[in-house]
Amino acid sequence: MKTNAFYRTGLGLFAAGTLTFLGASAFAQEPSKAIAVLHPTQGNNVHGVVTFTKTGDKMKIVADVMGLTPGKHGFHIHEYGDCSAPDATSAGGHFNPTNHPHAGHDAAERHEGDMGNLEADASGKAHLELTDDMMTFSGEKSIIGRGVIVHAKADDLQSQPVGNAGGRVACGVIGIAKP
Repeated sequence: MKTNAFYRTGLGLFAAGTLTFLGASAFAQEPSKAIAVLHPTQGNNVHGVVTFTKTGDKMKIVADVMGLTPGKHGFHIHEYGDCSAPDATSAGGHFNPTNHPHAGHDAAERHEGDMGNLEADASGKAHLELTDDMMTFSGEKSIIGRGVIVHAKADDLQSQPVGNAGGRVACGVIGIAKP
């Protein structure tokens, strides 16, 4: 009788462990959506939201930013999800795990974090939608936990290493979003 009780306890523990493992595996899948809430750097009023949605092998990026001066503003993913410095320099340089030169978003070889420019209208609002085939939510090229930076000036898409886009007017950290 004792053997049977030990046997049943062992099976119960095995079943609980298996369910725990299967449940953990379900959560270990790559996320399908991420978000960065942009906050102004010191002396600026720029704020907004950027969403990243994985669709097949592509990433859809949608940005809505307010408080900009009219015109173009460099828009990049930076190395670190650290917006703690008043000027957001704590976010480091452009996210570039493959060590490519800086370029426009449509270039074959570019930083994974190069997203080109946002263009603000006369009221300081910018809306951008683009699709990317380099960004991921896992592995070496994962953008999760990295910083999104909006710059004061236009990215010239050529100057190395960062496009001469000027100071940082907003910063946000990319985090996993509810699907």
